[in-house]
Order: sequence, then structure tokens, then C-alpha cells
Amino acid sequence: MITLAIDTSNRPLTVAVLDGKQLLATTTLTTHRKHAEFLLPIVEELVARAELTPTDLQRIVVAYGPGSYTGIRMAVTLAKTLSSTLNIEIVTVSSLLSLALNESRPDVLINPIFDGRNQNMFTGLYRWHDNELIPVIEDQHINLVDWLPKLKQQTLPIIALGEINNFTSIMKEQLGERISFRSELMNIPNAAKLGIYGQQLEPVKVVGTVVPNYLRLTKAEADWRKEHPEAGDGNYVEKV
Repeated sequence: MITLAIDTSNRPLTVAVLDGKQLLATTTLTTHRKHAEFLLPIVEELVARAELTPTDLQRIVVAYGPGSYTGIRMAVTLAKTLSSTLNIEIVTVSSLLSLALNESRPDVLINPIFDGRNQNMFTGLYRWHDNELIPVIEDQHINLVDWLPKLKQQTLPIIALGEINNFTSIMKEQLGERISFRSELMNIPNAAKLGIYGQQLEPVKVVGTVVPNYLRLTKAEADWRKEHPEAGDGNYVEKV
């Protein structure tokens, strides 16, 4: 299966083209957030370097959130456009799960983290089971103070990875030897791993139903709710 995998959820931009489990071409950038400027040219270049044409693609695997509003929106928009235009399958994968793929040990809990500022984080807890990453605690946007008690309830060792710099000291203080932290390349999502994992998942049946999974209010939604308090907690979905 010729697969295009895309993850632009945060600062790293990572794209890969695969033939089954064979990596044909890949690029990862971590120096900027100009995903709108670079994403499409990188996809075009990688497909060409793999000696393919866009019509050769059979599946797109996209990390659809949580993370940066702009980054998620860019990836989802491109994935939907290619899927609709080329009539190929699309698979959506949690951006936190995409990061968790960097840890392969089955005997630990994997805690991927995106920094949400002011001690807030996008996070979840995963564990491998039968070659599948199972959510032990679902993805959420939460403050570190509220997240720590959830981790303390766990009995298995915990490995944290991702944007962890602002959280390591407090987490280590609270959890001691029960938690360890990954470094360097382990903290950057890998589109090749995302693409391979996404090949075993069921594709989305209706492409138009795919929307970014922000896990918190966008600015547009927050402003809209301020202007329409009578709407209560109804959902506002940004369409792409």
C-alpha cells in the first residue's frame, strides 16, 4: 500500500511516503512553524523522489490533533483535499498517539505531552497491546496539577515524551522513580512510524466528516460563545 503520512501538529513538520513498511522518502523539519509555506512543496517533492505520481498514492494517514490550531488545520485540509481529488483513503490518528509511537516497550505506560503553556498540557496515556496502542486515559487538555493524580493511580512505570521541558522537574518530584523521560529524537513525531501504524487502521468512510481535533476552544469558538451566551455549551466546529 502506497501511503502518505503527515504530522504538522506542532513545531515539527514530518512527512513520509511508504510502500507498505518500506520507507521511500521522508522529511522532518523542526526549525519553524511555517507549515503553510512548506507542507505542500515537501509532499510534492517526496512523492517525486519516491519516483511516484500523486495518483499512485493509495492512503493518506494524518495526525489530526490535538496541537497547534494552524498546524492541525493545514494537515487536515491537505489530507482531505488529496483524498477527495484523488479518490484515495484517509486515516486520522491522534497527534498524541503519533508521538507515542516512538516508544515500543509493551511493559510501560506512555505519556505523550504537548505544552499548552501556563502548566497546561495536551496529553493522554497509552499502552501497547497486540501491536495496537490502547488509550489507558483518553487525550485531554489539562493542567499539570490535575494530571498528576491520574498518573499516581497507575501501577506500571511511566515514560513521558514530547514537549516535556516545563514539566519534568515537578513530575519527577511527584512520581519519583515511577517516571522517566525520553530525549532528543524520541520527542519528535516520526511520519514513517505514523504511516506504518495507520496502514492497519480503518479508513474514514466519509471524508467530509474529518475535522481537526483541537480538544479545547479555538479563539473563534471562544469569541462566538461570548457573543452568544444563550447557546450554552453547544459545540462549535470549525470546518476545513
